[in-house]
Amino acid sequence: MEIEKPWLHHYPEEINPQLNFDDKPLHSYLAAAASQFSSHTAIHFLGKELTYSKLHEYSLKVANYLQSLGLKKGERVAIMLPNCPQAVIAYFGVLFAGGIVVQTNPLYMERELEYQLKDSRSTYIITLDLLYPRVSKMKTLTNLKHIIVTGIKDFLPFPKNLLYPFVQKKQKQVVVKVEHKDGTHLFNEVLKRSKAEIVEIDIDSKEDIAILQYTGGTTGFPKGVMLTHYNLVANTVMCSKWMYKCQRGTEAILGILPFFHVYGMTTVMNLAVIQGFKMILLPKFDAAETLKTIHKQKPTIFPGAPTIYIALLNHPDLKSYDLSSIKCCISGSASLPVEVQEKFEEATGGKVVEGYGLSEASPVTHANFLWGKRKKGSIGVPWPNTDAAILSIETNELAKPNEIGEIIVKGPQIMKGYWNKQEETSNVLKDNWLYTGDIGYMDEEGYFYIIDRKKDMILAGGYNIYPREIEEVFYEHEKVKEVVAAGIPDQYRGETVKVYIVLKDGEEATIEELDTFARKHLAAFKVPKVYEFRKELPKTAIGKVLRRALIEEEKEKLKNKK
Repeated sequence: MEIEKPWLHHYPEEINPQLNFDDKPLHSYLAAAASQFSSHTAIHFLGKELTYSKLHEYSLKVANYLQSLGLKKGERVAIMLPNCPQAVIAYFGVLFAGGIVVQTNPLYMERELEYQLKDSRSTYIITLDLLYPRVSKMKTLTNLKHIIVTGIKDFLPFPKNLLYPFVQKKQKQVVVKVEHKDGTHLFNEVLKRSKAEIVEIDIDSKEDIAILQYTGGTTGFPKGVMLTHYNLVANTVMCSKWMYKCQRGTEAILGILPFFHVYGMTTVMNLAVIQGFKMILLPKFDAAETLKTIHKQKPTIFPGAPTIYIALLNHPDLKSYDLSSIKCCISGSASLPVEVQEKFEEATGGKVVEGYGLSEASPVTHANFLWGKRKKGSIGVPWPNTDAAILSIETNELAKPNEIGEIIVKGPQIMKGYWNKQEETSNVLKDNWLYTGDIGYMDEEGYFYIIDRKKDMILAGGYNIYPREIEEVFYEHEKVKEVVAAGIPDQYRGETVKVYIVLKDGEEATIEELDTFARKHLAAFKVPKVYEFRKELPKTAIGKVLRRALIEEEKEKLKNKK
């Protein structure tokens, strides 16, 4: 399929639209960073710091231990950890050993964990002591043979490491004691007993899988996205070139986005290692703690999600903190409201642009230029080496500029396919093009716009209604903190528009007030018919609002009424 690429006219001279990528495994970049930036801080974690030299050494020790347990090339190792030094050490340790990392959300309950371990056929898992009771049950339910256990305290500085167990007991009402025996291994013992030596594994970076990244599973069961070493290296190098004003070995990147999510993995962890940046890690997002960390640690790069930026902007003590160290932020996981972009740039003095991607693309395919032409409300233009097009919904052929259709993408970051799911793979990968399922359009200059997910589109009384358009309007209301629009079942119209509203702290509003506001800005058929005020909205670990969860709630209510 031949496509035009009008976006190339807008590329700054600093960004080459055709990059060359080394045919090397991802973990080789940690070895290179340890050589070039040996004494530089690789990780800052709640006061504890780790150099690149030490990070490399610990990763090799984990690899050595896994190999001593019999790990073979291509075996799957689940990592079920929040953002902490052990998560980075384990990730690269598995890759050095020749294994495949299976990213596992620490919030998974037993049923979700069992499904993922069975589907991936993971034989090893590296997890937190707090999660051990849940994880240990998997030994009788799945192929799991070995559990390596660590605790947050293991990488805290003195005296926090001594105090943390008491804090944990008070907050979680639980104390877990784990012994190093019978297929259960303590992370600290692994580091003590192992040498920083490994049996070198021959890796074909374009063919060999580095990561199984499970998709969210908001519709049907989660699928394991097979990302090769080359996929991940290519996308991370693209990211570094996009941030061309950021200097190798000098920047500090804030790691709030969880590493078990592909966005945090690429734009924080992999980017930091390839560029020799310092990672400032927080195990979970807390607005006050994040503001304190920015004020004190002075990160220069802050990848995030709109809900994170919104929470910081609405914190009552925002103006007490100095956020001026931040140079650039690429926002992902959901659409970035224009008002949020403008206010966050005002608060930091840095640049905040919207990007776009999906797990199947490692994840980034588009972004606005940080220091070039950008268009508010757009997801920007395709990244280097990346082709993108719009397929008309009506004809399934290339759409004209500004014509709405499905976004398709092609490039070196596109997945190998879904793990053990050939039919699902062939449904979305056609002639090397990834069919994203997202609806949008491209303007005459090659800037792309997302209207909505194909499956989120609301069909009400014969009209196609896109939730994002409605949400953008409500974000302009001075009292609204968060909003999500969804289509709920309606006997007459098929579906009708409902909005779920979270008001800013201390604000009050009536449905009549919001309805009047909506009618000034939206065509009558797009105006919500149902309003619901909430204290909070259901979200994923990365902060993406779970629209489908709200729709399922509505369906359940309807079923119970019958």
